[in-house]
Amino acid sequence: MHITFCCAATDAEPWLQDLRGALPGADISLWQPGAAPADYGIVWQPPQAFFDQQPQLRAAFNIGAGVDALLRLNIAPATVLVRLDDAGMAVQMAEYVCHALIRHYREFAGYAADQQAATWQQREIAPRSAMPVGIMGLGVLGARVAQAVAQFGFPVNGWSRTPKTIPGVRCYSGAGGFHEFLAATRVLVSVLPATPQTRDLINRDTLSRLQSGAYLINVARGAHLVEDDLLALLESGHMAGATLDVFRTEPLPVAHPFWTHPRVTVTPHTAALTVRGESIAQIVGKIQAMQRGEAVRGLVDRQRGY
Repeated sequence: MHITFCCAATDAEPWLQDLRGALPGADISLWQPGAAPADYGIVWQPPQAFFDQQPQLRAAFNIGAGVDALLRLNIAPATVLVRLDDAGMAVQMAEYVCHALIRHYREFAGYAADQQAATWQQREIAPRSAMPVGIMGLGVLGARVAQAVAQFGFPVNGWSRTPKTIPGVRCYSGAGGFHEFLAATRVLVSVLPATPQTRDLINRDTLSRLQSGAYLINVARGAHLVEDDLLALLESGHMAGATLDVFRTEPLPVAHPFWTHPRVTVTPHTAALTVRGESIAQIVGKIQAMQRGEAVRGLVDRQRGY
């Protein structure tokens, strides 16, 4: 069994060492142009040449949460695309969203400014019932985020393409439930996959349907957000602010207005980073299952985009 590793901007050696330790009988190598054909690929943002030269791959395992970069490539239909189910990313994303939510709710940015001005000023705490949180995307990551937010006592709404049931979360689904979901939400969190249907979904119309003084937390994909629409609604006062971890262009250009906007918090696509040990354990388990002819979770539906 030959496994090839092709991951952009990743130090390959620790991955190769751990993979060899977990699969001692396998031939595991770093992909190079012209390399021998492999049975399985472990990838992150591989070039088109990788798949052009590996048409016989049984499966390609993506080590990140999103598969949009893979779906832009021409990949043989026989190659199964497999995403990570979680691999330690869900808890990171829940931490990030809860931090951003509490920072906004308790006005900690205002206290930081007060400290710089040597101002002693307590701020009134609004009831949590006045801060309903809406989670867009209720897959493995979104469901974990919704459950974490609910533990803080905030009302939690969830919206997904198909109906879902999550304890403690009021769930909406489909186009028919979208506007009702937005009207019930003051803090909007996007954990959606990147698909043609979700591109530009967070636009002026969507944001305008949120409750007044709304707040946006985007930990999904920058292409979901029409950035100029957010800036306009921040200027109008309808949007109170935003915490953004993902952007249409990454790294975020130095002249972008988000960097200096007083009500926008920018982080460098760090809400959920791949955990090597957990990712390898999951990938190895799936390879072993496929070798035995068993079904595995996390198969990517190319038509749906996730």
